[in-house]
Amino acid sequence: MSSPQTAAITAVHGWLPEDILSNADLEKMVDTNDEWIRTRTGISERRILKDPEKATSDMACEVIKGLCTQRGITPEEVDLVIVATVTPDMFFPSTAQLACHKAGASNAWGFDLSAACSGFLFALRTGSQFVASGTHSKVIVVGADKMSSIVDYTDRTTCVLFGDAASGVLLEADASGATGIQDAILRSDGAGGQYLRMQGGGSLNPSSHETVDNKLHYIEQDGRPVFKAAVTSMADVSYEIMERNGLTADDVSWLVPHQANLRIIDATANRMGVGRDKVMINIEKYGNTTAATIPLCLWEWRNRLTPGENLILSAFGGGFTWGSIWLKWAMEPEA
Repeated sequence: MSSPQTAAITAVHGWLPEDILSNADLEKMVDTNDEWIRTRTGISERRILKDPEKATSDMACEVIKGLCTQRGITPEEVDLVIVATVTPDMFFPSTAQLACHKAGASNAWGFDLSAACSGFLFALRTGSQFVASGTHSKVIVVGADKMSSIVDYTDRTTCVLFGDAASGVLLEADASGATGIQDAILRSDGAGGQYLRMQGGGSLNPSSHETVDNKLHYIEQDGRPVFKAAVTSMADVSYEIMERNGLTADDVSWLVPHQANLRIIDATANRMGVGRDKVMINIEKYGNTTAATIPLCLWEWRNRLTPGENLILSAFGGGFTWGSIWLKWAMEPEA
């Protein structure tokens, strides 16, 4: 019996704005300090897309072009683009459509997927199904968020956390099933929506002077229940995917966690029995870039990864959403 075809990552690319917002900068804006931020979150600085004429689709466009260049294909060869984001340029057209147009991916159809900080995992699993089924040969999955557009920089509990970035992967078939997405556990629970959300702008609270005055177009977070749920959910689902696939800590080459809080990352690694030397961490440089954090890690670590290595991807997001993906790396390090 032949192995089922899987979707393997054949290119990875990231894009970051040039402007840096450091903890020292935030000290001048709100009542906070560098030590408080670093101790509680692990963040030292984050990137901000300051150009008022640039949006999430512009960042996603750069990722699409970068993936095509790395793989040696043209954007016209791409079949499908999925953009995971909670900061779309607008309600419609979708950010994926706009990014495809800007990148010249004229033969691709696309759509946006909203799952907050778990967005990349949800989109990766979704995109992998199109490849594994054989209906699509080249699928791009992008996590992109311009979080600065929905952050209240007078709210010290949230403004220290988030940054802007985009990153993504190209998925292609591995007929042998030896590499690529092996398993996924994805979950959501709308009961958590009251603790982490943005209320304004939708059909419940259409944009108005009142919604603007009441700051409903900014992120709202009740930190304590979010932190508690994130620690438990990310850790448990990462352990669960290992257990059901017979993987031990020794089998795992890398944990690729969502970069929300260093304490949450450590709790997940501890639950899996994985040491810090096997954990991808870049939160100190970029903060929480929401859907972009996991692919940014893959991009930064790409030359330290070798084909066949077991990676566990893990995330937790607002709403609540959470999940874990086990994949076997397919790419050779760049020369």
